[in-house]
Amino acid sequence: MNKSRVTLWAACVFIGLWLVAPTLIVIPMSFNEQRSLAFPPKGFSLRWFENFFSDAQWLGGFLNSVQIALLTAVLATVLGTLAAYGLSKVKGIRESIGRNFLVIPMIIPSVIFGVGLYSLFLRLGLVGTLPGFLIAHTALAVPYVVVTVGSTLAAYNVSLERAAWVCGANKFRAFIGVTVPMLMPGILSGAFFAFITSFDEVVVSMFISSPYLQTLPVTMFAGMQREVDPTIAAAATLIMITTTAAAIGGILSQHLKRKRT
Repeated sequence: MNKSRVTLWAACVFIGLWLVAPTLIVIPMSFNEQRSLAFPPKGFSLRWFENFFSDAQWLGGFLNSVQIALLTAVLATVLGTLAAYGLSKVKGIRESIGRNFLVIPMIIPSVIFGVGLYSLFLRLGLVGTLPGFLIAHTALAVPYVVVTVGSTLAAYNVSLERAAWVCGANKFRAFIGVTVPMLMPGILSGAFFAFITSFDEVVVSMFISSPYLQTLPVTMFAGMQREVDPTIAAAATLIMITTTAAAIGGILSQHLKRKRT
């Protein structure tokens, strides 16, 4: 390994640590023995994790976030994959317009998107409901699936699908049996980004939540307005553990798939 590569590697490690350091500080703060957020923590205690899992509001918010994120990942992955596949079949200005239209939720500010959804959902009776959260989070997550699957489709050999047609498979069987397995790395990446987008979403969720249905980020934001204690740090630690586990699971699944092929 030459000096330039070592320097580049060291610079990447330094920048990565610099970016995640403020996030990692939250982890030791969640084990603080005192009733206030402090770094470095004084003493060691698991009382704030116990408080998190014994409090119905905190635990309910966490379970709601997991449920909504999983359902959103499934819906966004299916819709985003079909959208990306459909866009790959058209060329020129139609593809550009369709792709730009689908990524609009990534561009517009979350506050504007949340206000618009709140006005619409208020008329439809979807504020504070599971279908409302699924619609909102899926709309935010689909663009990530379209981008990841679209990038995989750019390197996809269309002749493989056509060969399946020649061999007697109809378009649906060729898509499921040939195209989907070839696109699986992009699909899994899109599902991961969809899960993270839903699980971490707070701005839009604040507009469409209710006292009866709240996600964990919304519960954390409301808790900071009442009383700040290390339970919030414990909740943040659990969010990091969940998202990191999802990322590791996606990486391992892609690695195992490559080994099989």
